[in-house]
Amino acid sequence: MAKEIPAKGSILGKYVPARYILAVLGSCGMAIIYGLKVNLSVAMVAMLNHTAIEKIHNSSHPVYNLSSIAPSQEEVCSSPGGTAGGKPEDGPFEWNEAIQGTLLSCYFWGYLVSQMPSAQIAEKFSAKWVMFFSVGINVIATLLTPVMTNIHYAGLIVMRVLEGMGGGATFPAMHCMIAAWAPPNERSVMSTIIYVGTSFGTAISILLAGVLSSKWGWESVFYWMGGLSAVWMSLWMFLIQDNPNKQRFISPEERQMITSQLGTENTAANEKHPPVPWKKVLTSVPFWAILIAHCCSNWGWYMFLIEIPFYMKQVLKFDVTSNAKFSALPYFPMLILSIILGKTLDTLKAKGKITTTTARKTATSICTIIPGICLLALCYISCAHTAAVVIMTIGVIGMGGMFSGFLSNHIDIAPNYAGTLVAITNTAATIPGIIVPLFVGVITTNNQTIGAWRIIFYVTIVLFAIEFLVFVIFGSGEEQSWNKIDKKETRDEATPLKVQSVKDGV
Repeated sequence: MAKEIPAKGSILGKYVPARYILAVLGSCGMAIIYGLKVNLSVAMVAMLNHTAIEKIHNSSHPVYNLSSIAPSQEEVCSSPGGTAGGKPEDGPFEWNEAIQGTLLSCYFWGYLVSQMPSAQIAEKFSAKWVMFFSVGINVIATLLTPVMTNIHYAGLIVMRVLEGMGGGATFPAMHCMIAAWAPPNERSVMSTIIYVGTSFGTAISILLAGVLSSKWGWESVFYWMGGLSAVWMSLWMFLIQDNPNKQRFISPEERQMITSQLGTENTAANEKHPPVPWKKVLTSVPFWAILIAHCCSNWGWYMFLIEIPFYMKQVLKFDVTSNAKFSALPYFPMLILSIILGKTLDTLKAKGKITTTTARKTATSICTIIPGICLLALCYISCAHTAAVVIMTIGVIGMGGMFSGFLSNHIDIAPNYAGTLVAITNTAATIPGIIVPLFVGVITTNNQTIGAWRIIFYVTIVLFAIEFLVFVIFGSGEEQSWNKIDKKETRDEATPLKVQSVKDGV
């Protein structure tokens, strides 16, 4: 049996248990990854020479005008101040929409290839170090971005692909950490705290990118954000371990509470990881419900995350500072309300008022119905700037339900393989991240109108509807039989995350 590391107590005492130190630092790590992911969406507004690009558009003849399939009236808004949009804020690069779409989507090329390998490493060896190196890659690539971009936009593509490779490892790593640390009745709230960091990072990144690019130029966005992110790496390295049995900064009582509920008291047993039952995974209906929900949700998520700044620039004619401010606005209330929703669902489960299945379906319904209605409303309010900002804010807040919904569901149905399952679904769900910028680029080329964006929003609404129907009908919060090592063991939804591990001597 491996020697257990003595528990010396949480570094913040009884007020902040070790598992919530993990949750907060995990949330900060996700915030860094998402902050460095979306900073280009805002910085690019300051990087582009809008005057030169517009002249090219005016002098060229569009090959195919997609506005012919847009609903009726083609409005072109004026700026909020009542002018025709003011003088464009020009940067050095004359990238057309095709190049812009490629630069925004190439992050996901790296994201696509790294998830399965990182999941296997996280499950079999160390999720802590997978997370550490994923952030490290993003920090280094971000700091190198200005130099590489000034050489050629191909250099920016290389940096974004590297960032994507690092970013792709984060969800598998964090799912493994949650499976090892979260007691059953704290599953939703811990998952939400960690993954809501994606919203916090998005908001901070959008705000910082807008302020930095307008005051000190677009290069400052990458230097400042990359440098600040490096601080997290030292805290994660020294304060976090893969599971409570390896953690020194934890009280004996907390360690016993977590491991007894998860069935992981035996350190030696946990060191041997069971092989993935691929056939059973790929024929599991609840797993496919998660996969479809994840793919559809990511289309909507990336629509809000990546493309809304361009909608606000192209259609609503906000300047770069206002664009950053209003694009970031929804993510702060989203953070708060997501945590409240996660805590509420956990409390109701602990009291026996709802099942895990009900909790996951409720949260997923919230993150599909509310954004879908908001996008539908956005199609018909024309150039009402204030109403558009309010509606987009409500839609993004509603998306926060995914953290307590399908995104936590992998751990419910198969905690032993949580990293692998989220790697599979997140790999498939990366495809929308690649397609969305290209799709928007094609639709809006020489056609930056509300009518063109209606097409984009309608497609997103249909995918939200598919996500809702599939998950509500086929989703489940029950642990699946193929997750169990002891085939005689039976459990309901209230049982621990981890299965009873391999017996001593096996």
